[in-house]
Amino acid sequence: MIQPDLPASVVDALDKAGVPGDSVSIYVQALAEQPAKLASPLIAHLATHSLNPASTMKLLTSYAGLSLLGPSYRWKTELYTDGVINGNVLNGNLYLKAYGDPNFMTVDFWRLLVSLRQLGIREIKGDLIIDNSYFAANQQSTAEFDGEPLRAYNALPSALSINLKASSFRFDSNASQVTITQEPYLPEIKVVNLLKIGAKECVNWRDGLSYAVQQTNTKAIVTFMGSFAPYCTDKYLDLLVLDENKYTLNLFRKLWGELGGGFNGLVFTKKVPIDAIKLVQQDSKTLAQILPEMNKWSNNLMARQILLTIGAEKGSLNPSPANENDGAVIVKRWLNSVGLEFDELVLENGSGLSRLERISAAHMGQLLVNAYYSPVMPELLNSMPILGVDGTMLKRMKASAMQGRAHLKTGSLTGIFSLAGVVLSSSGQRYVVIFMVNHAKAAFTKAAQDALLEWVYMH
Repeated sequence: MIQPDLPASVVDALDKAGVPGDSVSIYVQALAEQPAKLASPLIAHLATHSLNPASTMKLLTSYAGLSLLGPSYRWKTELYTDGVINGNVLNGNLYLKAYGDPNFMTVDFWRLLVSLRQLGIREIKGDLIIDNSYFAANQQSTAEFDGEPLRAYNALPSALSINLKASSFRFDSNASQVTITQEPYLPEIKVVNLLKIGAKECVNWRDGLSYAVQQTNTKAIVTFMGSFAPYCTDKYLDLLVLDENKYTLNLFRKLWGELGGGFNGLVFTKKVPIDAIKLVQQDSKTLAQILPEMNKWSNNLMARQILLTIGAEKGSLNPSPANENDGAVIVKRWLNSVGLEFDELVLENGSGLSRLERISAAHMGQLLVNAYYSPVMPELLNSMPILGVDGTMLKRMKASAMQGRAHLKTGSLTGIFSLAGVVLSSSGQRYVVIFMVNHAKAAFTKAAQDALLEWVYMH
């Protein structure tokens, strides 16, 4: 039986979804001018149950990052050499030392190499050597979570993660054919387009599409098969089609060549020698600028990179590189320091892409209440999708009077559906709202979430 402490509209929606009340945790807290004036929660339905929050866990990682690293924190990426520069020739290896930038994209790599060219270097007579030692080597497999090793959401963290390690494929169609564009274009990735125009609508463009990747020593062959909707444009599929070192090498060759540089070397992984010469350094965007990229589109790799950075920056002076457990320990210690003791909290990687992570709705709500009264509240709210406006909430309740009046992060895995954020009601009152479901039919509870949001908005 569904508990009577829920609004009737939510009860009705859960009944229709076939989800029992004991699988649902809901927490609603009205915010006040000062934390000391907070009233009791408006709703606390089974709110102390420990549940898997899916991607709403990124809110914890975000708040911890803003508090521990600071909104203005920047990641650095450096270039070194163990050789000498003679005229426009670098006689020696080029070392790429990375520190975990979660948003290091093609344009950032290009800018780094422009700085190298501005030193007068044109030809590099050595190899490209990547130093990933800032983070511990990951022992997992990209297939470990759900058996989908090529999907970009399964990318594993490392100190250097260019373009989130993925190749992006754009699909555009007219009445008779489908065009596939690779971004960024790398000649080492060959696309075979066997797609035919089908009868499906654009909203279901993924349903008839399948792909296969064949790896060789020098390239990857990506074959797309099946059917695709007509007049369907600007659709993207991101895949992990190349080993990360090969990806970095191929992109380096492309960009360096476009800048007029020469290079015939290979790629290796090794630490920068202590006597190497630093050539250039590039700093990332600030954490506050990067978080919207992570939260509005729920990027798992970026969240994992941030948790690792917390471990690396705020850990002990232990010389061993940081791992995700280091970050989790520091986050829990920080929570305790601000009066948030979450005994049930399980933090595996900070992204929510986990079957182990746990938190209660009450504690997720208390986290957001604490964040609301913190100095970093504007940065955290700004990072979250806006209802009916952008990110993963772009199409949600778009025609509702609530459009634009809620900052909400969603999370979904098989058997898990969650929502967490801040709602501005019609009366001008702000509420923290948490909704979590762990049940086989969790995917059918969207209407119940919407009903809760509407009830809060009108309350």
